[in-house]
This record gives sequence, C-alpha cells and structure tokens, in this order.
Amino acid sequence: MIRIAKTENGMVQGVPGADPRVTSFKGIPFAAPPIGANRWRAPQPCEDWEGTLLAYEYAPISIQDIPGLGDDVYCREWHVDPEIPMNEDCLYLNIWTGAKSTEEKLPVLVWFFGGGFQWGYTSEMEFNGERIARRGVIVVTVNYRLGALGFMAHPELTAAQPEAPANFGSLDQQAGLKWVIRNIEAFGGDPQNITIAGQSAGGASVLTQLTCEENYGLFQKAIILSGMFKHPYGEDGFFAPVTLAEAEKNGSDFLEFMGVNSIEEARMLDALYIRDKYAQYAQNHPRMAFIIDGKFCVDTPLKRLFQNQHARVPLLAGNTGDEFFECIPAVSEEELRRMAKEIFGERTEEFLGFEEAWKKTEMGYAPVSVCEGAVKAAFLKNEEYGNPECYYYRFAPDIPGWDNPGSFHSVDLWFFFETLGMCWRPFVGRHFDLARLMCNYWTNFMKTGNPNGEDADRTQMPVWESYKKDSRNEMTFVSEGAVPAVEQSDFTKFMIEHVTKRVLKDK
Repeated sequence: MIRIAKTENGMVQGVPGADPRVTSFKGIPFAAPPIGANRWRAPQPCEDWEGTLLAYEYAPISIQDIPGLGDDVYCREWHVDPEIPMNEDCLYLNIWTGAKSTEEKLPVLVWFFGGGFQWGYTSEMEFNGERIARRGVIVVTVNYRLGALGFMAHPELTAAQPEAPANFGSLDQQAGLKWVIRNIEAFGGDPQNITIAGQSAGGASVLTQLTCEENYGLFQKAIILSGMFKHPYGEDGFFAPVTLAEAEKNGSDFLEFMGVNSIEEARMLDALYIRDKYAQYAQNHPRMAFIIDGKFCVDTPLKRLFQNQHARVPLLAGNTGDEFFECIPAVSEEELRRMAKEIFGERTEEFLGFEEAWKKTEMGYAPVSVCEGAVKAAFLKNEEYGNPECYYYRFAPDIPGWDNPGSFHSVDLWFFFETLGMCWRPFVGRHFDLARLMCNYWTNFMKTGNPNGEDADRTQMPVWESYKKDSRNEMTFVSEGAVPAVEQSDFTKFMIEHVTKRVLKDK
C-alpha cells in the first residue's frame, strides 16, 4: 500500500482507512495560505516543507457561518459539529487511494463540494472516499474559498490584478485540479484519466470548470449532480452568474458596510469579522458567488455548454425527485392563461393543451423540475454537436426518518459515496443495495466514460443507455433498485424545447 508519497512540495504520510487496503491522506496543501496580501487573489504556489507531513487529519474548513447551530435538515444530516476547526488558511485537499504502487495509473475523481458557494467543506462525513477507492478509483476532495472571501469583486481588484479579478473560489478549484495532474502519479493515479464532479454548487462549479477554455484537456469526464439549472417560467435563481460590474458594485457596498475604504484596509481585517459582517450584509444584499469576469468565466456557463464552448467529454448528470420545482404562480385558471401567454407567446395554446399545465400545487400551476429540463436540454444540444455520450438519472427512493423528507436536495450523496452507515436515518437493506448499485455506476463512469458493468456478485447491472433525441433513456434510482426507462411525456419534450430557447437567449 502507498502510505508515504512524494509530492512536488515534500513528502506526505497517510493512514490506513477502515479498510486497510485504502490509504487516506488528509490536509495536503495545494496552494499558499490565502491570507494577508493573498486575500482576494488567485491561489499562489505552495511552499516546500521539511521532513514528512503527517496527513492524518482534515485541515480547517473555509471561513463560513458556524455549522451545526440550526435544526434544519442539513444540520441533522452532516453539519453536526459547531466546534469544527475553521480558518482562512484553508487551501488543502484530501486523497483516498487503494493503489499498491505508483505504477498502477488508477482513474481519479476530483470532487468539489456544494453549499451555495457560502457553506460546505471536504470533511463532511458523506464525502468519505473510501468506498469509491475500494472500487479502484482514487478520490481527491478539494477545498475552496467561500462567500465574501471567495467571490467578492471590487474595482480596485480589477485594476490591480486584471488577469484574475474575481472568482477566487473557482480558481482554488482549478488550482486543486492542476495540482492533481502534477502529483497524482505519486499516489498511483493516472493524470490522463480524471473525472471532475460535484453536487449543487459543486455541480455548478463543475459546469464553470467545464466551460472554462483554459481547462480543456485537463480532465476526461464530468459529473454534475443537481447543479445544472434553468428556470422555465421566471428569472434564474442564485446560481445565475452576475456581471463583473454588478459584482464590483456589490463588493464596494460591502466594504462600505464593513467600515473600510480600500482593499488594503479590508485585507487587514480579521477574517471572522468579515464573516460576521457578511452574514449581516447578506440579509439585505445579494450573496456573492461566481461572476462573468471575462477571464475565468467569459459568459453564462450553461449557455456556453449549449453553444459547444466547453471541454467535450462524457457527461453524467441528473437530479433528485423532489428538488427545485418551479410553478407558474397563478391563483386562478384565468390568471394562468394570462401568465402563460407572457411566457410562451405564440405557443401558449400548445402549452395549455397539456394536462400537466393545469396541475395545481400550493406554489401554482404546471410544476416543472428546474434541473431536469436544463440537463436534458443540454444533453440534446451535446448530441447535435456529435459530442461524447451523456447519461441522465433521477433519484427518487423512499428516504426514511421522522421528518419524512422525500428525496430532498443532497440526500443522494449518501448513496453515490456509499456512506449510508454514517447517517442517522434508519436505512435498511434495500437502501444499502441501492447505494452499492449507484456507487458502481458512478465509478464505472469514472473509469471508462460509461456507467455500465457488473455488480459485486458478477451479475450484470440494469443497462443504462445514454440520453438522445430519438432514445431518451434515463435511469431512475428507486427503492427497488436501478430502473431504466424511456421518457414518454410530450409535455417534458415541449418544456425541453422551451428551456433551450431561454438558455440561448441569455445575455
């Protein structure tokens, strides 16, 4: 087993996992601490260290609101430790490898966590990479800066560092990926067989990395879990990037809110003071996330994907069954007709001809998954350009627990990482069987770009076909297992066409 590895900056020593065939290396620095003059700056090279770094424990999490203080579903699931170490010095990554030698050239997963670009960390318990590593894939989880420290823009920053004026958290992710390419052979990995993946804001991060021209050729596959969105009726939500000018105005207002007059003064403030002032500021101002800065991000990432301006690699993406539904917020059928005309124009009667258009919920009429429509529309555009295969999934099993949560946003992470044993929920055999299958599909895709293959008992898993215009295959993960299906809904097809037009009209 590889317990000691030589990186570009020095030696690191890991520890055996619960399964001693896997070694975990935690808290390896991949860039210089983003403190002092490095605050609000692209990640800088890491300095060498003497001796052997004992990579036994996770590094501190990025500056963010203290986790585990609420009673929401995420504080119950994994944000459970209010005393978890937190520090602005946070640019570290973690590795799980089952390689016995540096010659094995195992495929590699580079994972970006979610949390709205405001919260989250690599040490969340569901991200333990051991079960994936047991399947012959090296797992790397990369930390990055969040909130005001990761995504603030300001006119002074743009003037002083025009090559990297913003998106520092995204640049952290990119730096982690490049570190993996330079160093992963020391852990038995193949730098030419890398999958980037993430969920929620981590999935949106994968989309931004996928559509950044500088990254073309750096990875060979991509997985976007609940991270590709397009609202079919109203304005796009939080993951829609803002312009640099808008972000600069927001950053200027924030500095004024903190009581400083310049970036130099702001760099002298305590990071926890910035965190707490940002929490106050965000109650009445936009939060800070990725920006169309003309450098790292030159246009709306989803639009670039639709226009074939991205790394052309196999894609796997999807959503859970109960997350991110949008409705037409009409209170009557008469108002529905009026609002539908504003949305669909000359295709209004076609829309109103669908039974689904008249389905009414507490939120309004015609509920549609914001994520499903965007993913499927993107996959069809990808097919038009003759790009590699795309695989769509929907996660919709029963999720046990007193809170009756449904297949809520993020719950699928327990299954994809096969870490159900760490969860408080009373999962039973069928859930563990489903997690095994999902992790199998996921790791097969990381290895070859195709999720299909055998289960642990050497039986063939249900075949997961790619999603195409004339064969709209999808894989639904339900309590009974993995169930292939072919999309039959004409309403869904109509909405996919509508979403495509909305994406391509984005400014």
